[in-house]
Amino acid sequence: MIRTSFNDGWQARPKVNPFAELSGTKVPFRPVTLPHDAMIERERAAPGGEVTMEGGAGAYFPGGVYEYRKTFAVPEEDRGKRIFVEFEGVYRDATVFINGDYAGQRPFGYSHFRIDADRFLRFGEDNEIRVEARAHRDSRWYTGAGIYRDTWLLVGEPVRIAPDGLRVTTPDIDARRAVVEVATRVDNDSIAIRTVDVATEIRDADGNTVATDISKITVLPGEPATVRQRLYVSSPSLWSPDTPTLYTTTVTLKDLDTETVTFGIRSLQLDPEHGLRINGGPVKLRGACVHHDNGVLGAATFARAEERRVRLLKDAGFNAIRMSHNPMSKPMLDACDRLGMLVVDEAFDVWTSGKSEFDYSLSFPEWWERDIEAMVAKDINHPSVIMYSIGNEIPETGSAAGAAWGRRLAEKVRSLDSTRYVTNAVNGMLAVMSELGKLRAQSQQRAEQEAGAGEGEGEDKGINTLMADAGDMMNAISASGLVTEKTAESFAVLDVAGMNYAEARYTLDKDLFPNRIILGTETFPTRIDGNWRLVKQHGHVIGDFTWTGWDYLGEVGIGRPQYLTPDAPRPAHTAPYPYLVAGCGDLDITGHRRPASYYREIVFGLRTQPYIAVRRPEHHGKTWAGTPWAWSDSIASWTWPGSEGKPVAVEVYGAADEVELLVNGRSSGRHPVGEDHRFRTEFDTTYEPGELLAIAYRDGAETGRHTLRSATGPLELRAAADRPVIATKGGDLAYVTVTLTAPDGTLHTAADRPVHLEVTGAGVLLGFGSADPASEERFDAPERRTYEGRALAVLRPTGPGKIHLTASAPECAPVDVIVTVE
Repeated sequence: MIRTSFNDGWQARPKVNPFAELSGTKVPFRPVTLPHDAMIERERAAPGGEVTMEGGAGAYFPGGVYEYRKTFAVPEEDRGKRIFVEFEGVYRDATVFINGDYAGQRPFGYSHFRIDADRFLRFGEDNEIRVEARAHRDSRWYTGAGIYRDTWLLVGEPVRIAPDGLRVTTPDIDARRAVVEVATRVDNDSIAIRTVDVATEIRDADGNTVATDISKITVLPGEPATVRQRLYVSSPSLWSPDTPTLYTTTVTLKDLDTETVTFGIRSLQLDPEHGLRINGGPVKLRGACVHHDNGVLGAATFARAEERRVRLLKDAGFNAIRMSHNPMSKPMLDACDRLGMLVVDEAFDVWTSGKSEFDYSLSFPEWWERDIEAMVAKDINHPSVIMYSIGNEIPETGSAAGAAWGRRLAEKVRSLDSTRYVTNAVNGMLAVMSELGKLRAQSQQRAEQEAGAGEGEGEDKGINTLMADAGDMMNAISASGLVTEKTAESFAVLDVAGMNYAEARYTLDKDLFPNRIILGTETFPTRIDGNWRLVKQHGHVIGDFTWTGWDYLGEVGIGRPQYLTPDAPRPAHTAPYPYLVAGCGDLDITGHRRPASYYREIVFGLRTQPYIAVRRPEHHGKTWAGTPWAWSDSIASWTWPGSEGKPVAVEVYGAADEVELLVNGRSSGRHPVGEDHRFRTEFDTTYEPGELLAIAYRDGAETGRHTLRSATGPLELRAAADRPVIATKGGDLAYVTVTLTAPDGTLHTAADRPVHLEVTGAGVLLGFGSADPASEERFDAPERRTYEGRALAVLRPTGPGKIHLTASAPECAPVDVIVTVE
């Protein structure tokens, strides 16, 4: 089918009751270009005022109902053809009308779906399509709202290759040749039996034809048929994270239709001794959980935004992404294929048991099968996808009925794609939540027996003590006999036992379940050193996925710095308004790497140089009380005006034997570091402007150094685009980093001020923001205050030409950036 972008020419508004419109209430439509997040444009507010407020889970954005419409012409010559409108994602409860008539719906906000449009169309005339979307207390994180992913118009003949009907697998590979099986589904909506030639061609990355085949297929009216062709590629170049080589397959129905897909030739193996193997070589998953939002863009899904995230995550040392907790976008899958990032694609956050008032659990029993089919159809040709997750922290996994649901979902996935593995991200504590009272009694009894003490002492050593630390609590409960018993069947239906915050089971299950293969599907960022040691030690543990690789909107403040005070004796999970972000990402919402990211890179064995992170002097001496998702409040800065002569704690991360810290050339001594010391050490020193230098040593020889310098001299405003030239189409964007620096380029982290942008020419300002975790500023405004010396602007092209951006800030000379659009 001919696929044309359907993103232009839309209008949007909050939906208005038709009776209210009759009485004079007018809410005008305004022009928008898709993808579009309707929620990111709304005013945030503290909960309590408007009944639709989403609260901290949704970053204090309001829910709502949104209406989109578009007028489009359909030529008379398309009469008799099949026409579909494809939506890659509408959040949420999408309902589609064409020329006023109901045409279809999709409750799930993350599935791509198609509307069979031709029956409603007026050929040779203008037509109107209208889409309604609803978002209202239905998620545990920021979802965005509206038509936030790409749309397409598909036009084809009655006899055609079905959309998503071309599937490529590589069942047999060796060094000399690879068997490539191409399965093509052909639809016949005519009233005649049709026999057509099916020509298939495979090309390598350089465009050379490496295999061809021609077959005939007879298709009965109204009865799809599938032709399977086995082609043979000599001396195949294998796809892997290190060498992401791609091929293309083009299938042509003579005189009727042509479809092309990209694929990779690679093999997967899995067993408890060798773990995961790709092309015969062992691979440990250095994983990042990520949500679907794109920071300053909200939930709007642009191809360039997705590619940028994948590239920056890979540059930070990750080799795998778990899309949490919903199917990954098509542009991100394409980026993972090109860049060599492995994918665990996840279906649902809920099944039948709801977690929010109006979440997908209300639609799951009726729609789950179609949404699983959509996920697999989207993923099947992507070599980056190695595993499907059927759920995340599903409470039902601790019950017999829930295990039956898990088996149903797992078998459905396998019936659609037997070439990949199935997991489920199980939280043991949540799976036995209804029986925690029983577990508490057992824990108390054991503690009393072990201590030989009275009731009070034993209780203190039981689960009540663990309640003070969410990480220890979840770990201890997950390792309990109760969880072992209750989750046994739910784990048994899987190829890989996904475990959230349950590293205590890794060694335990080696003996209890010798055939069980484990993946840490969600883990605390503060525990990566111990978790990675277990991953390396055990063949049956194939990787670790931190929560999270990239920070996100919503679940506000779970990773924020907190300190004990008389009013706050233990950490609070959710931060008050105006908090905006979770604060637990290795990379912040602008893509800047935080200290935890460099620490992780060292733990993974990918960085030999040490890394310096300085804790904020104003909190020196306070008792830390952050959650297990919270890194320290440190940043890589030696610029602390007003703190001269005051004590300051300096963290140094390293994989060497020891590290020396020098302040303006004076040694503060050497401290042991490396794996036996959790790859970190700490120096107490006094702040004085100048230079901070860490030197790492192994066996007495220097292995690397890291330097921080104070920002001194007149403040300068700088702006730089990530690329000088971008494309007009394909979801391309330009990212412009705005910084405040000293004349020598040193970032000034303590001189934040508002920056105003003016954008003219062949583009518009799509988003402008910073990593400030608690700002009330808008992402769609031309002015934003920097945070720790940084802000990020995103430009969307509107046509060929040049985009001209001018940035200005108080006490700084303005700066210009020019981006060419081709």
